[in-house]
Parts: sequence; structure tokens; C-alpha cells
Amino acid sequence: MMKKLVVGMATLAMASAMFAGASFAETAELLPGGGSKIIYCITPDTSNPYFKTVQEIATKTGEELGYEVKCASHSDDASKQLELFEAAVADGAAAIVCDNAGADASIEAVQKAVDAGIPTFMVDREINQAGLCAAQLVADNAQGAAAIAESWVEAMDYEGKYAELLGLESDTNAQVRSENFHSVIDEYPDFEMVAQQAANWDQTQAYEKTEAILQSNPEITGIICGNDTMACGAVQACLDAGRDDIKIIGVDGSDEAAAYIKSGNMVGTALQQIALITQTAVEEADAYLNGTAPETEKQLIPCVAITAENVENLSAFVYTEAEATTE
Repeated sequence: MMKKLVVGMATLAMASAMFAGASFAETAELLPGGGSKIIYCITPDTSNPYFKTVQEIATKTGEELGYEVKCASHSDDASKQLELFEAAVADGAAAIVCDNAGADASIEAVQKAVDAGIPTFMVDREINQAGLCAAQLVADNAQGAAAIAESWVEAMDYEGKYAELLGLESDTNAQVRSENFHSVIDEYPDFEMVAQQAANWDQTQAYEKTEAILQSNPEITGIICGNDTMACGAVQACLDAGRDDIKIIGVDGSDEAAAYIKSGNMVGTALQQIALITQTAVEEADAYLNGTAPETEKQLIPCVAITAENVENLSAFVYTEAEATTE
């Protein structure tokens, strides 16, 4: 059997997805870059393997295209992010690839890069101002959250009391995922959410919040989580409490979540194809610096619902599918 990277749907989505009306390539004047052959990659803390993947893929792709890639983490601190953008400007960066520290709080940093002639390519999280970034490539969180919620309600047999762990309030993904979990779950009248708490994408916080929720609401049979880091914390808290009956989902597609799905301790996750997203962002940055802007600023990449049925096809945030061979 041969393996094929799932890129077809993503390519189609990127070609057609547009949050705003006119083609970005037709309306925007290209920025020249800062004069160097350096690409900065700025992300949240790489203790989360999702963000570590962004830096690893950016480095690999950038170096293959002839750039030096400098990576740094802002730890979801907008002030630190601003300092890192200023460092990139001082370094004459050709372009910046960023997984940002807040949809509104990041606008100032991107504006500084624009003022210095340096294009920014957002991955994973968008900012709340169109026309500043050369491109914003984000997973289709609405589609992904709804898809994995469908698997969860089936695993729950369409009823039960449950809890929700929310992500970081400043991240638009947190709200989008929660809304689209509920767009599915709330269609079934026999579900009741008895607890909803923020765990801010953090595994330790998720563990502690889940411990407290289990003590206050021992009747729950499910937990929905805004990302895999929180889901894995919730899984471990449930296992440590002797509760292997609780149905848990997340979003991201991490290897740790995949291991829990394989062991039967998680129902599933919505894979954000962050390796593909990051690779595409760096390739678009190179094309941009060589005179070709992306067709659209904002681009949606579809998520893949991962359950026990297809988890073997997932590794390091990359989903592959078997390709039939012909005799």
C-alpha cells in the first residue's frame, strides 16, 4: 500500500476560501521584505507539540527554500510578541510567520512589520483586521469542531450530562470551536452541560479543572475540550479518578491524543493540518518575496475528524490515507 498526504481538499479550500471580497493579489501592493534571507517564526510556547510542529516545519521548509529561519516563542504574551516583531524588523527579516498572541492584541505588532516593509504570514490563529497580513492560513475550526462533535454525540448514545473545557478567551479559535461543538450537541434535547470552565489550552489546568468537576458532578459521562492539550489533561484526571467511562474529545490531532484514541480513552479529535498549513505559509512567503502574492489573504484549510476508525493514519499532525494499488 502507498500513502498519500491529504492535500487535495486543502488546496481546493485555499483556492476558494475568502473571508473578504476582492482578491488580495489584485488589491495589495507587495512589501519588499527587510533585505535579508531570514524568516522569523514566532509562536506560542513550544512545550505544546502543536506549536513545536509549527517551528519545525517552518524551519525545514524555509531552509529547503534557501532561507535562515529564526524561531522564538511569545508564550501568549502580546508584549513579548511585539518585542519579537521588533527584533525581526531590526534583523531585516524577509518575512515573518506567526501563530499569534491574540486576535486584537497582535495588530500593533503586524503593523510595525508592515511599516518596515516586512510581510507577515499568520498560521493557525487569525487577527481581527484584514489587509495587514500577506496571508492568514487557518484551520476550518467550525467544520472540524462540528465534525468531531458528531462522533462524540454518537459515542454518548445521544444523551447524558457533560462538561466543557474552554480555551484562551483572547483566541478566536476558542469561541469558534465551542460554538460549533454546541451547534451539533444542542440539537439533542437529552444532553445537559453541567459545567463549563476555561483551562486556557493548558494541560495542567485541564487536569485540575477536571478533578474539581468530577468531584462536583460525578454523574457526567462526557467532556468536550477546545484542544488536545486540555483533552489529554482531562483524560489523565479521569483515569486517575478511576473514571474510564467518560467520553472525551479534543481538537488539534496531536500524537498524545492519538495514543489515547488508540487505547480507547478518547473518542476522537479534529486534526488541524498544521504541518500542511505551516509548509504552505512558508512557500507562500517565498513566492510573495519573488513577486507573487497569494490569491486571497485569508485561507481555510479543512480539518479531519480522527476516531478509532482512522487514527492509524495520523502521525505528527499529518494525516495520510491508503491509496489502492492496481495489479
